[in-house]
Amino acid sequence: MLVREVMTLQVVSVHPDTSLKNAIAALDRHEVTSMPVIDTQGRLVGVVSEADVIRDAVLPGRRGHEIPIQVSSVPASLRVADVMTHLPLTVGPDDDLAEAVDLLVSTQVKSLPVVDHDRVVGMVSRRDVIAVLARNDALIESEVDDLLRSGDVECQVEVADGVVHLSGSANLRSREIARTLAASVPGVVAVGFDD
Repeated sequence: MLVREVMTLQVVSVHPDTSLKNAIAALDRHEVTSMPVIDTQGRLVGVVSEADVIRDAVLPGRRGHEIPIQVSSVPASLRVADVMTHLPLTVGPDDDLAEAVDLLVSTQVKSLPVVDHDRVVGMVSRRDVIAVLARNDALIESEVDDLLRSGDVECQVEVADGVVHLSGSANLRSREIARTLAASVPGVVAVGFDD
């Protein structure tokens, strides 16, 4: 499965000079965990995440301390450029989704900009992957069955917990075509032949 098949196309982005308050409001309003930071030429220059904007934004509570807390008059970070990640991890739209998932689970990153020719064309997040994996088995079975029919491959299809069980084809070439077609359906986690 390719990144383009699951990525979110409607990207919420900010500029490096966007105020932190406006970036925080955008994260909240759009319910996203991070946003690409785009320069005036439309190129990706960074990513700003929830962690970036809350790091120094919450003051210590006075009620939890016996000694009054000193609060500086001006926050150290006022713009997105002050807190963003300058060298973000990215993926391409034609990258294998498994590679993107590997980045999402091996780092603290929750979403990745999808970049094509220096332009952000989407975002892929852990949530996007969860939505694909949560697809209904009956829907997956129907899509696999339709694909096999359109590929003129005769097989019976059953799906349980995202695992596609194929049967009924003795021809090795047909079996490989069936396996490849079934694996391309969103939500399929494994494909096997029941003999």
